[in-house]
Amino acid sequence: MQSFRALTLNIWNRLGPWEERLRGIRAGLSTLAPDVIGLQEVVRMGSFDQVALVNGDLGFFSVWGQASVERGVALGNAILSRWPILRSEVFVLPDGGSGEERCLLFAEIDAPFGRLPFFTTHLNWKLDEGHVRVLQVKAIVEHVGRLAPRGTTFPPVIAGDFNALPESDEIRYLTGLTGLGGPSVYFADAFAIAGDGSSGATFSKQNPFAEPLREPERRIDYVFVRQSDDASRGEPLEARVCFDEPFEGTFPTDHFGVTARITVGR
Repeated sequence: MQSFRALTLNIWNRLGPWEERLRGIRAGLSTLAPDVIGLQEVVRMGSFDQVALVNGDLGFFSVWGQASVERGVALGNAILSRWPILRSEVFVLPDGGSGEERCLLFAEIDAPFGRLPFFTTHLNWKLDEGHVRVLQVKAIVEHVGRLAPRGTTFPPVIAGDFNALPESDEIRYLTGLTGLGGPSVYFADAFAIAGDGSSGATFSKQNPFAEPLREPERRIDYVFVRQSDDASRGEPLEARVCFDEPFEGTFPTDHFGVTARITVGR
């Protein structure tokens, strides 16, 4: 069955040994060879452009969307694609009074199998802000439904750092397990369906960049795809955690990533 590969990775902006980390990120992308990529915590500051630095000579088309700016440093999300990007748009997500600035980045990609609606996001990070993330996932679903109405496009893909456990209300809402008092939706969690059966932790004490925070091991990075259609498009066939090993002695970022193989039809 024909398929494409999507990947998500939080690149941890410029923190830690950035130059060493960059080599690991680029090496991983070259080896994994994804077709579409969602990146989070991507910095632009004057001539410093992390999208361009990550892309380098890998040859991806790319777009970037700003989530916040502080002291001249703009932070946001990026999409890299093996295929041309026809259009893109950035949407501000609700902050629930938290004061954090988060966004959803959309790109319509001219893939060989048709136009692919691809989204990436990064939700509020605090462990006790599930109520804010609930507002954010509801907003994301509204944007996805408007930009990729069911039955009119390839099933949309959402990749990102959701800062939420699979059993949280915000992820249960996305995967059809609760309507949160309203209509239900369903997006397939690629790792839950096609992973290796492990916990799939993407924020882990095994990573020396994450370990000092002493936060619980958990899976918080996801590739979602809306329910597959009648042509068998959008079924997760395989998913795994990636960027979970050091490259030349240095972990590429404080998160592990997720890569998933998704059907494009029979």
